[in-house]
Amino acid sequence: MSFNVRLISRSALGVWAALLCASQSFAGDRVLAASGVSQVEGAAGGGLTPWAVIGGEGSRDQIGASVYATHLRTRGGYELDAHGVALGLYDTVELSAAQWRFGLSDTVPGASLKMDVLGLKWRVFGDAVFDADTPWPQISVGAQYKHNRDMFVPNLLGAKHQDEIDPYVAATKLWFGAACGFNLLTNLTLRATRANQMGLLGFGGDRHDSRRIEPEASIAVLPRDALAIGVEYRAKPSNLSAAPETRAADLFVAWWPMRHLSVTVAWVDLGQIANKTSQRSSYVSVQAQF
Repeated sequence: MSFNVRLISRSALGVWAALLCASQSFAGDRVLAASGVSQVEGAAGGGLTPWAVIGGEGSRDQIGASVYATHLRTRGGYELDAHGVALGLYDTVELSAAQWRFGLSDTVPGASLKMDVLGLKWRVFGDAVFDADTPWPQISVGAQYKHNRDMFVPNLLGAKHQDEIDPYVAATKLWFGAACGFNLLTNLTLRATRANQMGLLGFGGDRHDSRRIEPEASIAVLPRDALAIGVEYRAKPSNLSAAPETRAADLFVAWWPMRHLSVTVAWVDLGQIANKTSQRSSYVSVQAQF
């Protein structure tokens, strides 16, 4: 299974790029920034949490796509490199793939954890932008399949499973002029998960081995169409006695210098990771979308 997941995520960028060149249905007619940025697990949304929006710039009669890369290094020397792709079908269905590599610093010198993520999202109701004059948000349901490639360290810590599916529901709403005259975007996501450190340390453990509903939230002010400033919060279960964990949060600035490119700079607090507490970092994420 791990070979197939790696093959999909490594080849998807080339396949989808070829499709972009071959099909006239690919275009970019949506409002600037309507799909947010690339969430670290590959879905469209904020940096930490998926939103109800669909990736890419395609409208309801088009196909859109995006690619991203994210890098961070915490104060304890942990280092994350994540990259991936997303395909948005007619502003209704999103397919995504991502790969993570997480360096373990001096906790396990020279070692790293690797994870593959495949995502599926379906917009079931509403439009976060064009329904802004109604009280109803855009609502999507989704799932992220995660595969941890090497379970040696997770097993030592007590993790129970190598693979898992995280289902979630997300509600996203744009409020015109709600923040001192500026537009305001809010999102609430509820995820059913038993992932340890989002899946890097496997799934389930000696403390808990069942899914729990964990909230994730984002709020952002848009001083102008090409700029968003916001905060995010992501609750996480703590399943391992040997590696307790806490919530993650960030403060971000996302900027679209041109229609097809966004740059996100953020300060993130990942809480405790393994034997290191207060793991904070700045990070940069770059996304191209079509």
